[in-house]
Amino acid sequence: MKRSWSLAAMAAAAITLAAATPAMAAGDAAAGAKAIAPCKACHSTVANKNMIGPSLAGVYGRKAGSLASFGSRYSKQLVASGLTWDDATLDKWLEGPSALVKGTKMTFPGLKDATARANVIAYLKTLK
Repeated sequence: MKRSWSLAAMAAAAITLAAATPAMAAGDAAAGAKAIAPCKACHSTVANKNMIGPSLAGVYGRKAGSLASFGSRYSKQLVASGLTWDDATLDKWLEGPSALVKGTKMTFPGLKDATARANVIAYLKTLK
């Protein structure tokens, strides 16, 4: 006996699957610009203007530990991580850098509020 799925059954299954999968909040870049203030103690938002930490300009989409102007100041662990700074990776990093990459030089304890992280990520996407 061959089973056929109705369009309504397929739509219901898709909605159920989507509801069960957590979605990354879009975030508010303007709120993120304010939430990133503590980060500016160690990071610049100007391209290739590095401080204690690397510039955050252009970080979204970049491979971790690859900003040439920051050079060898990255931890070996971060360079070897193979991470690329996308929504999911930045969310995990901002929640707890040392939990994501053991041995990182980043001393930031983490941003526990998911909305604040989404806002920071939205802001980071605007930095070119």
